[in-house]
This record gives sequence, C-alpha cells and structure tokens, in this order.
Amino acid sequence: MSENVTLPQQGTPQQGEPLLKVEGLTKHFPIYGGFPFKRQVGAVKAVDGVDLTVHQGEALGLVGESGCGKSTTGRLITRLLEPTGGKIEYAGVDITHAKRKQLAPIRSEIQMIFQDPYSSLNPRQTVGSIIKSPMEVNGINPPGGREKRVRELLETVGLNPEHYNRFPHEFSGGQRQRIGVARALALEPKLIVADEPVSALDVSIQAQVVNLLQKVQEEMGIAFLFIAHDLAVVRHFSQRVAVMYLGKVVEVADRDSLYNRPRHPYTHALLSAVPEATVDEPQRERIRLEGDVPSPINPPSGCRFRTRCWKAQEKCATDDPPLVRIAGNAEGHLTACHFPEEPTIRSDKEVVLDPALAALESDAK
Repeated sequence: MSENVTLPQQGTPQQGEPLLKVEGLTKHFPIYGGFPFKRQVGAVKAVDGVDLTVHQGEALGLVGESGCGKSTTGRLITRLLEPTGGKIEYAGVDITHAKRKQLAPIRSEIQMIFQDPYSSLNPRQTVGSIIKSPMEVNGINPPGGREKRVRELLETVGLNPEHYNRFPHEFSGGQRQRIGVARALALEPKLIVADEPVSALDVSIQAQVVNLLQKVQEEMGIAFLFIAHDLAVVRHFSQRVAVMYLGKVVEVADRDSLYNRPRHPYTHALLSAVPEATVDEPQRERIRLEGDVPSPINPPSGCRFRTRCWKAQEKCATDDPPLVRIAGNAEGHLTACHFPEEPTIRSDKEVVLDPALAALESDAK
C-alpha cells in the first residue's frame, strides 16, 4: 500500500463480501549464519501461502498441530507481524503493508485475545487501567465516562465491577482471561483473533471461557478467528473450520462436513486422535503417522504431507495441490489433495502407519 492511501474510518464490506480475506499470506523468518554472521543462509517458512475468509459475525476455527503456523497467521492478520508476501484485505481495503497511521482507523475494529492470561496483562497496572487503555489510545470517550464503561465490561465477562482497582496477580487464570476478553471488547471490534484462548486454563474453566466467547459472538455479532489445537473446543465454537499443516491450509469446510466427512488425509489422521466416550457407535480407525513433521526451513517438494501420507504417489512429490472445491460438492468444502479421502472416518480396524510402532505391537502380542 502506498503512503498516500487513506483508510476509511469504518470498515464497510460490500454485501456478500467477506469481512476478512487472506490470499497467499506468507511469513518467512530469516536465518543468519556463516561469516560475516549477518549473511542470511536460510529462512523458516512459518506461514507459506495461506488462504482464508471470515464473514461478518462468523466464527472460523483454525486448527493444526504445534508449529504449523496458526499463531503466526493470527499475528499477521492483526498486523502485529509484517507479512513477507500475500494479501490481507479487511472490509474491502488492502492492509497488507499499511503503515501505522494508515492502520489507526481500523485498529479498533480488529482485536486479539492472547494465549497466556499471565503474560498478556501488565502486572503493574490495575484491571481498570488495562481495560481502559485501548480507549485512551484511540481517544474514545463513551457516554458516562471510561470508568463506567470498564465496569460494564467487567460485568459482561462475569467479573465483579468492584474489581476495577485490583491487580492481575489477585485473579485466577480463568479470571485473567476474562479480563483479556473485556480488554478486547472495549473498542467494540468487528473481528477478534483468539489465539488459543483456553489452552493455558484448567479443563474445568475452559468451558466457561468458551461459553463466554460464544455469548459475546452471538449477542454482539463479532466475527472470530478461533485458533486452537483442541478439536472438541473448535467444533463447539466455530461454524467453519480450517486445518493447517506446515504453514499451509489443507482443508476448509463447515464443521459437520469436516468432522463427519474429512477429505484430506491429514485431517483424517488428526480427527482419529480425538478420544471418544461412546460405546454404542463403531470406533474410528486409529491412524498413527510415520515420522516427524518436516522442518519448515526445508519443507518437502510438492504436497508437504506426502512424506507421512499413506496415499502419496509420484504426482504428490512434483505438484503442490491447490486448495480447491471438491468436485460435486456445493457446500464450499475445500481441500488441498490430489486424491481426496473417501467421505468416511469409520472403520473396524486400526491403521498403523509407523513401522516401528507396528513392530512393537507385534512383539507384544
């Protein structure tokens, strides 16, 4: 974006257009070495060509194993990190490389909830100051004053308004995350990027925070990009789900289609690891993938999942499969696979793809 471009005060996407549109988004972190040490010798391809859309009032889940680039994607979208390439379009405006002054009008519309409720709050500030600071930075003076607005927000997230003058160390982890939610709501955003908001909390508290976010999303019509690795939480919260593997999105679908009929082998394997408590229904096949996730410094050619995929063929090593709609599917089910999975995840047998594990189980028998 050029220096003389002025962003609008309010995002106004055209009817039918997504609130957020991400195309080919990349982020490469340089690796320096050799002599002199300032010479770049490689790059960590943390995010390498991500395509996403989030519509107004929609909750999109972003899942994948640790290190796949989920959190980096979230920070790129909120412009906490500068993208290496690609395009980020918010409300019809390209903000990919917008400068600080150009981003100012829409900073209030895109907020973030961080993963760690302990390190994301300033221990030297009171709860009131933490929630009030976004309003001060953006020069917002709500009716009745900022303090009244902060107390209303504390009540909205289930905290006592009298906690206004307390410090973060006086709260539990779940309460601290509620403070983070209140801070994100202070500017009445249109899009919230929630970066694993419950992963650092006790299981007994996770449901409370997820239900709070769901209530906020439904009552205020806020769009969410919900980043998580807990597939059960994502299914409960999100209407659509995107699956990431090694810096790329490999499948996108509504939650029922994705959880009941995954088409990408990685999604298939990921879902097979979810524990089930049912006894009447047939159990899902168990898939144990061979080897480790390849290094993002030197990812495999072609399809990045091919080194661990049981369906890989020669074409997978040479051609990178694009993220496209499955033929004959009118519901917007997208997958990046040359040989999409059959629409089932149930089997009477266990599929073991790791030869070492297979040998150990054979010896045990």
